[in-house]
Amino acid sequence: MTEPEDLQQVVINDEDQYSLWPRDTQPPAGWRPEGFTGTRQECLDHVDAAWTDMRPRSTREHSLREQP
Repeated sequence: MTEPEDLQQVVINDEDQYSLWPRDTQPPAGWRPEGFTGTRQECLDHVDAAWTDMRPRSTREHSLREQP
């Protein structure tokens, strides 16, 4: 059985990078809740499905501008 204090939340920053943070704790500056909460494994599975391009958003956008 998962205790409430064991639950995690998925957080994301302005570069679309993901991380896990304790559910009942405010994320650090520059990070915001992404909206998914669950066990550590559930959160890792969610991040694995959602974060398909590991490059920071600024790098992805730069790459798109550089294409002919």
